[in-house]
Amino acid sequence: MRNLARIGWLLTVAMVVSACGMLEPRLPEAAPAIAAEWPLPPTTPGVTPGAAAQAPQAAADIGWREFFTDPKLEELIAQALANNRDLRVAVLNVERARAQYRIQRADRVPSIEATGAMYRAGSDGRTTESFSASVGVTDFELDLFGRVRNLSESALQRYFAQEETRRSAQLSLIAEVANVYLTLAADQEQLRLARATLATREQSYAITGKRHDLGAVSGLDLAQSRTLVEGARADAARYAGQVAQDSNALNLLIGAPVDPQRLPTGFADPVTGLAALPAGLPSEVLLRRPDVLAAEHVLRATNANIGAARAAFFPSISLTGSVGSVSTELSGLFDGGTQVWSFTPQVHVPIFEGGRLRANLQMTQADRDIALAQYEKSIQQGFREVADALALTATLAEQRTALQALVDAALRGEALTQARFEAGRDSYLLRLESQRTLYVAEQALISTRLAEQSNRVTLYKVLGGGWQEGTP
Repeated sequence: MRNLARIGWLLTVAMVVSACGMLEPRLPEAAPAIAAEWPLPPTTPGVTPGAAAQAPQAAADIGWREFFTDPKLEELIAQALANNRDLRVAVLNVERARAQYRIQRADRVPSIEATGAMYRAGSDGRTTESFSASVGVTDFELDLFGRVRNLSESALQRYFAQEETRRSAQLSLIAEVANVYLTLAADQEQLRLARATLATREQSYAITGKRHDLGAVSGLDLAQSRTLVEGARADAARYAGQVAQDSNALNLLIGAPVDPQRLPTGFADPVTGLAALPAGLPSEVLLRRPDVLAAEHVLRATNANIGAARAAFFPSISLTGSVGSVSTELSGLFDGGTQVWSFTPQVHVPIFEGGRLRANLQMTQADRDIALAQYEKSIQQGFREVADALALTATLAEQRTALQALVDAALRGEALTQARFEAGRDSYLLRLESQRTLYVAEQALISTRLAEQSNRVTLYKVLGGGWQEGTP
């Protein structure tokens, strides 16, 4: 028992000493070279002039159930989070990274094993037997220079990075489901418009045909009326195909066939909501984006690998020890006088490695520099995405207002042209042109409304929102 206590004391001292040395360099400071605030005028729609930067709730703190206002879309997003295969792979990658970290962390403590054995041998008709039982530690490395600890820290940071990657995948999935849902609603609206226009133009073509038979209009007028009919028919077929493709894309994202009752039925009201942003919103909000956080954890992991590579230049000590009993009879295995113990320290001193250690250190330093550049790029990319989304907020709002005015004017123009044509004051060509102008304006208005709502989803995503379900 005295020897067992001695070995335990030695292992305790070894564990304390192993936490002393750390050769990990200081984490380099990133310099992404971005502006402190977004390059936008304070009159941008959706931006509150003069508001304090910290006044509104950050997008990263707004749950997606609070952001999206359409109950059908919320149900589809919840179903996608449960069934989507890409997100399932991302979750499993997190579990794998967690297991890798636990494996690496296990090297920081001794592995204690119990062994029991029987030995039997025979020679010249004589048989000898021995029994043994022991408890010991095998090849426990004293982490004098922090190699094992650095490797454990690297595995931990990569686990954190994988978790942020999962959150980023979830954020992208939510945004993609919302955008496909909006696209489906817009294409359905375009299909209804094309079919309604086709029905109207077919009626007009039939009337024009009768007027042509009576000699009231020329063959050119009849041919031009026919072109409008066939154009609307082609649009109806095209949008029908797009609606089918949108439904298939939604089924793939959801991971199962979508209940028809959960599909959009109209494209009238906005399905998203986002609090107004302050004009002085700082660019530091990018640091909460999952992809930026993942790049930061990768940078920390590669920096820890440099410490492990530096520690490989120094001697390492491994301990192997055991205590137990040996007896020629199983019944007397634990009797007095049968105790045995062993203690075998090993020292490894690198003398000549052919440049392997230095090359490994240079490789880890290059990996750290690559990770730093990628971290800075992720911040720059995020800054551009947010700035682009905010810029489109202004232009798309202006486009929608202008197109709505254009549709209203085209409706009045089409009604006046119809009345003047029936009164014989305008030609049939002007009537067809007014119908074509109205149809094109209505199509453009639907497309702009889709782009505006999709941009709101994009803005919510690039500000780091969408990875949590509810608002704290």
